[in-house]
Amino acid sequence: MRFSWLASGSRGNAALVEADGRCVMLDCGLGLKAAEARLAALGRDPADIEAILVTHEHSDHIGGVARFATRHRLRVLATAGTAKGFRMTPPPRLELISAHEPFALGPFEITPVPVPHDAREPCQFLFADGAVRLAIITDLGRVTPHVVASLQGCDALAVECNHDEAMLAGGPYPESLKRRVGGGLGHLSNGQAAELLASVDIARLQHLVALHLSDHNNRPELAQQALAAVLDCPPQDVAVARQQAGLDWRSL
Repeated sequence: MRFSWLASGSRGNAALVEADGRCVMLDCGLGLKAAEARLAALGRDPADIEAILVTHEHSDHIGGVARFATRHRLRVLATAGTAKGFRMTPPPRLELISAHEPFALGPFEITPVPVPHDAREPCQFLFADGAVRLAIITDLGRVTPHVVASLQGCDALAVECNHDEAMLAGGPYPESLKRRVGGGLGHLSNGQAAELLASVDIARLQHLVALHLSDHNNRPELAQQALAAVLDCPPQDVAVARQQAGLDWRSL
């Protein structure tokens, strides 16, 4: 298995997870041309994609899904709540999944992980290929016992580090947005992500990635330092998926 990000942040998210040469795209919050260009930069073509799996209906995750899927005739998988986010322009091959039951997709066994976020039916996902497990956990306001239980023993973990709490408190956002971002249905801080990491079994962990960093309320080095302190490793050992540069392939 290997994985990469086309983009990660509040201006658009998209990831790829691949096994046996077959890819699943996770979210697509990018415009059509940007998504195609970044996919090509990772050495992949839309024809390589089995389907697009959608976490929730916020525009930075779902905004480019319908157009990309329609253009390239791709299946789109989403919960019933998330599917309502397509409104009047659903992709033609939209399929509903349960947020509570594992399912097969291409070479993967995928386990949804429901999360607390201000969306209709948000969930994140674990990918397994029979040998290794990758968990991608972002866009949640707090860490629940179910999230902690789901992440035990992963070989790779990508976790939201949206904001530094002090930077958010002193930053440019209006107070209402600060409360939304820092609240229980918002986004994880660096400290919350570190607490999550400290709660899971990391004996098998090969890769750790920080996701969805705020442009205004975080810095990559702060996220890296917070997670590295838990692992007792150099900060540079923690990868960061970026808004513009994404993240190149990581292999398991």
